[in-house]
Amino acid sequence: MTADSDTAPLIPRAALMGNPVRAQGKVSPDGRWLSWLAPKDGVMNIWVAPKADPEAARAMTGATERPIRQHFWAPDSSAVMYIQDKDGDENFLLYRACVTSGAETCLTPFENTRVDLIAISATIKDKLLIGLNNRDPQWHDVHLLDLSTGALTLVLENNAYAGFEADDTLTLRMAMQQNAGGGTDYFRIEGNVVAAEPFETTAMEDSLTTAPAGYTTDGSTLYWIDSRGRDTAALFAQDTATGERTLIAEDDRADISQTLRHPLTGVIEAYAVNYLTTRWHATDPAISAALAWLGERLEGDFGINSRTDDDSVWIVWNDPLTRPLSNYIFDRTAMTLTRFYTTRPDLEGAPLQPMHPVEIASRDGLTLPCYLTLPPGSDPQGTGRPAAPVPMVLLVHGGPWARDTYGFNSAHQLLANRGYAVLSVNFRGSTGFGKAFLNAGNRQWGLKMHDDLIDAVDWAKAQGIALPEKIAIMGGSYGGYATLAGLTFTPEVFACGVDIVGPSNLETLLSTIPPYWAPLVKVFHERMGDPSTEEGLALLRAASPLYKADRITKPLLIAQGANDPRVKQAESDQIVGAMQAAGIPVTYVLYPDEGHGFARPENNIAFYAIAENFLAECLGGRAEPLGDALRPASAQIIEGAEHVKGLEAALAA
Repeated sequence: MTADSDTAPLIPRAALMGNPVRAQGKVSPDGRWLSWLAPKDGVMNIWVAPKADPEAARAMTGATERPIRQHFWAPDSSAVMYIQDKDGDENFLLYRACVTSGAETCLTPFENTRVDLIAISATIKDKLLIGLNNRDPQWHDVHLLDLSTGALTLVLENNAYAGFEADDTLTLRMAMQQNAGGGTDYFRIEGNVVAAEPFETTAMEDSLTTAPAGYTTDGSTLYWIDSRGRDTAALFAQDTATGERTLIAEDDRADISQTLRHPLTGVIEAYAVNYLTTRWHATDPAISAALAWLGERLEGDFGINSRTDDDSVWIVWNDPLTRPLSNYIFDRTAMTLTRFYTTRPDLEGAPLQPMHPVEIASRDGLTLPCYLTLPPGSDPQGTGRPAAPVPMVLLVHGGPWARDTYGFNSAHQLLANRGYAVLSVNFRGSTGFGKAFLNAGNRQWGLKMHDDLIDAVDWAKAQGIALPEKIAIMGGSYGGYATLAGLTFTPEVFACGVDIVGPSNLETLLSTIPPYWAPLVKVFHERMGDPSTEEGLALLRAASPLYKADRITKPLLIAQGANDPRVKQAESDQIVGAMQAAGIPVTYVLYPDEGHGFARPENNIAFYAIAENFLAECLGGRAEPLGDALRPASAQIIEGAEHVKGLEAALAA
């Protein structure tokens, strides 16, 4: 650490990891209402206010334990809607809260059921098309939901398809099915009957980089983000009558990542490319002018949360990068920009640090897009390199078929504030950088995917960023697996590790996937290893840290949600048991009311309280004392409280 990072104000972890003051601002389709998520008695709920009087806000929902994490407006603006599970089990049900009566209703009151939202119409305002797996947990049957009565009408009983596309009339047009090679077959649907032969198909190499991107409202055009016959996924428009395809946009370095479509016509007006940072490109002159106008007035990154049907009002988010995020109301008719709220006002004036996009070369010549955040005061010249090496945390993303992105990151800011450089690596297998980069990770768990992480660590040491003897590895899901792999396959590299809901045994991971993932299981077998073959099973076992647990020599913190449907509790139990049998110290924290990650802010704060004190012991950084952080949380310390400074005392209190 540096003297400046020692003296910089300690940002309270609750300011970074607790509830935001407001989040996810939206405007109703008719423009009459504003909505957002905010705490009610400490739990995130949906609030609504008239757009003409934003101060006249009222809570529309009554969640008392688990926070509501996302919401959307009913098409007719009569209600706000959300999906919610129980204690992290990911059996999401659909709820509606009426704006006028305040009545809150569960529209899918079924047990052990997960809702799939298939289609919302711009012209049919009182209905939705949804999928329900209450008949068979493996398959989602398609239903038409009447929002005014709650009535569900079966449209198609599904025993074969992984997903569906519908047009604006809420008519099913397409079904998707995984093929024998691990790719996807796309079948036309007419009269709710699925065609016998696919009209489009992809191989496994394109399965995660090619997908339909929706129909225009009139149904004449089907958009695709498509990597077939190329590397990066480009944006195409397909004439639904003739099948003719027109290229709209492409980029040599990255896939097309997002599109902006007119609320009523469904026509694409802009698209985004995200290589190191996100860049929007407008295809519509009016949208181009609006984005340019906003760009002149907003510092850092910005985007659009929500738009009215007539497109006269936008809710715009703004990430100034070293100040807390804000939301604005953009009136396109009056050309005014009005602050809506600041998400975390407690961070105003806090020593938030810039994130530096960097490119790192792998040992075999790939370019790894990465993000580096440095401790306050460590980089007086603003070059993205500290004046002297500092302790470092390698923060690994989950998925692995996902990616790290540029912008405000609570974990980066907390760790940097505690005196650590924080490096996030888009290793091979990450999405967004073309299919060659993605497919270079096939069957490379614990092999070349791990090599990329080690190459990034070596780069940080060679650049004078990281102190070689003070480097931690940390991450959730696949990042948790990478942590376990780091401490077992390359134990000499890391001083310690923090594993959050990470699998330890890839064989048992694949044998316990949720039933609704079964229609896609081939992609797991092709990209990880097929346990039904001798070669695939050997590959999975060789890549499983569980079988090498006796190689762990450095401190390890493991955190697990008891209800995780993706990475079962047994994944953490297994490796903790193996370490106990070998006499190797480990700290194990279990959350009985969480799943794949920590949704309740009390639990999130408690986890980071434990993690930052664990890292301080290993790396010598700063830490906010544990205090009473565990008191409101459900955290159970199953093993190893003595290995974290202050944890035994906090438990006793």
